[in-house]
Amino acid sequence: MRGGQQDVIDSVLDGKDTLAIMPTGSGKSLCYQIPAKLLAGTTIVVSPLISLMKDQTEKLLDLGVKATQLNSTLSADEERAALQGITERAHEIVFVTPERLAQAEFIETAKQVDISLIVIDEAHCISQWGHDFRPAYLEMATSIKALGSPPILALTATATDNVVDDIERQLGRTHM
Repeated sequence: MRGGQQDVIDSVLDGKDTLAIMPTGSGKSLCYQIPAKLLAGTTIVVSPLISLMKDQTEKLLDLGVKATQLNSTLSADEERAALQGITERAHEIVFVTPERLAQAEFIETAKQVDISLIVIDEAHCISQWGHDFRPAYLEMATSIKALGSPPILALTATATDNVVDDIERQLGRTHM
């Protein structure tokens, strides 16, 4: 384990909302991958970057972790298969974009399973992009509430105190 990972993993496994500010290359992904394997339900990872989502999905599948992704690069058949896999509880980790998390169809699908954790990768984007560039970030709190308000793990490499406050405010959570 690298510095800070165990504390973040322990906090997540205790069911606490957690904000982890860890440098690039410090192993932030492991902070949700281990809990996703240990928790009974599905972990949803919200990522702003489709290329990162694809890369992480492929790496997890190579390791035997049941993962899928939902984004605009999928064909209709691939999307149907991913959504069916979610309802059949075939995936431990589901990667989605903020825009997908906000879609009613996805919410209805995800409500059919136990969501044990919502991970927001690159969480600083909530504050930096959410207000103008990607308004779906501002809808996340509503979507998360519609999914039963599971614990949140917000991950970022950098965030000022103001950004941390804004992340908590936008997610409707305090003391992350």
